[in-house]
Amino acid sequence: MRPSHLLLGVLVAVLWGVNFTVIEIGLGHFPPLLFSALRFLVAAVPAVFLVGRPRVAWKWIVGVGLALGVAKFGLLFVGMGMGMPAGLSSLVLQVQAVFTAVFAAGFLGERPSRVRAAGMVVALAGIGVAAVDEGASGPLGGFLMVVAAAAAWGVSNVLTRRAAPPDALNFMVWVSTVPVLPLLVLSLLTEGPAEDLAALRALDPAGVGALLYVAWGATVLGFGAWGWLLRRHPASTVAPFSLLVPVFGMLSAAVFLDEAVTPLRWCAAALLVGGVALTSVVPGRRGGRAAVPSAARPPSAAVPSLAAAPRPEPAGPPAHPSAHSSDITDMGESRI
Repeated sequence: MRPSHLLLGVLVAVLWGVNFTVIEIGLGHFPPLLFSALRFLVAAVPAVFLVGRPRVAWKWIVGVGLALGVAKFGLLFVGMGMGMPAGLSSLVLQVQAVFTAVFAAGFLGERPSRVRAAGMVVALAGIGVAAVDEGASGPLGGFLMVVAAAAAWGVSNVLTRRAAPPDALNFMVWVSTVPVLPLLVLSLLTEGPAEDLAALRALDPAGVGALLYVAWGATVLGFGAWGWLLRRHPASTVAPFSLLVPVFGMLSAAVFLDEAVTPLRWCAAALLVGGVALTSVVPGRRGGRAAVPSAARPPSAAVPSLAAAPRPEPAGPPAHPSAHSSDITDMGESRI
């Protein structure tokens, strides 16, 4: 990989890591569900008029839009709105790799290797340590919301594998159109029209900046650069950059939000990142056959890596329904 490409991979990790800090800032200006709806609206428009028609069936766009946009980001924003720290959120979301591997085993028949299974155990141990730390110092309900968001991300990853989109950016832009209306309805029902209108009337440059960052910086720019790298390098080469996301997430939260990083949190970070590295990067098995390394997604906000570099089609029919997407990771931004 060229030095410029290495720097681009690190830049994407920075964009996605800092995104959690920006989300927390934005939550000071918007109710969580309204903020999430506006994020997708700004990400989709005007991009949806520039990327061309969808290149996969609408059932996959709607399915991923609901799982990733409504469930994953709705739960993440609500959890952070309940007081879940930005840095810890960036870390806990990494457990999506474990949920994805479990769901892929159940629905796609992808059996993890012993090393990958061990990685899942290590990552879950990290979640346990993080839960002890958060339960002692913060709202456990917000922590559970973010864990549920990671599970929803796992569902969207399995759906994305089945969709196997040939153009990741096109797919993500169209997926971004789906959550807008459901999130707006949920916001009106749970947060109330009065609170939503008050937030819009009080909009200031800081709120606009946070919205533009999470929509265009973390989503459009971050996801576009990630897809560009995946088209030029093996997924297993690009995947490790996503492990830097919680590092930059925790550092940016410490610098800009004065979030303390406790010894237990550092221990949780070591276990989670190490376990996810084994789960996401080490080759696994599919039905007893070796599988190519998977590409890790981004845990945040923004955009998961949704497709790997294209490759020639086999002469005969695929041996498994997900064979065309075996280079796609246990997908997760939109790493959006």
